[in-house]
Amino acid sequence: MIFTFGSVKRHFSSVALPTVYALSTYPARSAIAVVRITGPSSVSIYQALTARQQPKPRIATLAKLYHPKTKVLLDEAIVLYFKGPNSYTGEDMLELHLHGGTAVIKCIMESLDLLHTPANPIRPAEPGDFSKKAFQNGKMDLTQVEGINSLIHAETERQRALSLASMKGETKELFHHWREKILNTYALITTLIDFGEEHDIEEVGQLFERAESDIKSLETEVRRYLERVQRSQTLVDGFKITLSGPPNAGKSSLLNTIANEDRAIVSEIEGTTRDSIEVPLDINGYKVVIGDTAGIRNAENQIEQEGIRRAKMKTSEADLNLVLLPCTPLELKKEMKDHIRSCDKEKLLIVLNKSDLVTPDQVGSLVAQLEQEFEPKEIKVISCRNKDGIHDLLNTITQKLDHWTQDEPIFVSSRVQNIIQHDLLFGFEEFYMHAKSNDVVLAAEALKISMEGIGKITGEAIGVEEILGSIFANFCIGK
Repeated sequence: MIFTFGSVKRHFSSVALPTVYALSTYPARSAIAVVRITGPSSVSIYQALTARQQPKPRIATLAKLYHPKTKVLLDEAIVLYFKGPNSYTGEDMLELHLHGGTAVIKCIMESLDLLHTPANPIRPAEPGDFSKKAFQNGKMDLTQVEGINSLIHAETERQRALSLASMKGETKELFHHWREKILNTYALITTLIDFGEEHDIEEVGQLFERAESDIKSLETEVRRYLERVQRSQTLVDGFKITLSGPPNAGKSSLLNTIANEDRAIVSEIEGTTRDSIEVPLDINGYKVVIGDTAGIRNAENQIEQEGIRRAKMKTSEADLNLVLLPCTPLELKKEMKDHIRSCDKEKLLIVLNKSDLVTPDQVGSLVAQLEQEFEPKEIKVISCRNKDGIHDLLNTITQKLDHWTQDEPIFVSSRVQNIIQHDLLFGFEEFYMHAKSNDVVLAAEALKISMEGIGKITGEAIGVEEILGSIFANFCIGK
């Protein structure tokens, strides 16, 4: 069986695809429950459950649903029918909007199971079956499928926006653009294979120079894209913020204040926090993972020493380091000074806590002292007790996140990132190597690796007809 997506053909088994069904809403008592059905038996299922004839496409119909064997009334539901290929999956689809009682759901699912026959296979859907059918029927490519999956799992507004861009096909269009550029260069190289005897050595060299220039320009574009993807990945995984500082500076209190609940133990006893505590949060639409760490000091207890070692390791891995210091008079120990100096200044934000215990003049004097000694980019003053400065601190964190992702964020899966690195860019490197020795055949094969890499990303194959079409469109071969 051949599925067509744009000008690209997909080859799949000719075995008839079964009709599948699934409960698409949460499996619990609710106002409504939606059962989705897709496949060639959708119409016959409609007829069996409603005792009606052909359903009307895209018209919500109130229908009584009956047991297919006993004809007992099961429910009165809204039924929607989508005729293929104008549906999500590209096949005939049926949606049953049921009353959301668990007994109703159970008897409808059992009824669907009873309608299965060897001639008309009907089975429960497996994870991703509906989107897989949509891909197989050319309704979307793999980048869009992965975008849908990411959208379903999005936890924050930023993640939602990232996933939606991929789901709408913006990523697919870019990859098609790259593929076309490589295809044109591949066509240029293959003319040397087919008509090499008509070109002298100088002409071959000029053609290779032109091809190499085109690929280098594309490589620059691809590498910039990959850098943006890797930065954007932070929005998906969570921006890592580490709280560090001396004991009793208020790190655990700040974590609890930001989280708006008790996540960490707060005590006046020094060394309470022995291990790192990580809490995922949503800050103004960004997913962040805040880590509370052990207080930095010269500890003799082996357990606390290990906690401090882990605190320093977390600091080195963080995207942003909040170094918390008390506003109360305190002479920083050497260990704490060394820790502050070890932090990347671009990722450092010093936060002075307990401002409610000192005067504004004392705060100003401490800020001036820290600016002179450590030259930080920014210092914020807060009080976890009365919440002063917390809102300003969160806005500052958000601004840093905005700056981190100042380019338009992009989402692609780790699978796509690996293919870009190990297929697309690898093919370019192989092409440069063979182009230097004017090896036409191997240079063309290297570009084929890159094209096939994009095919892996989108799930599309490269057709011979496309290559020939590009050759004839760009060169006067028949001259």
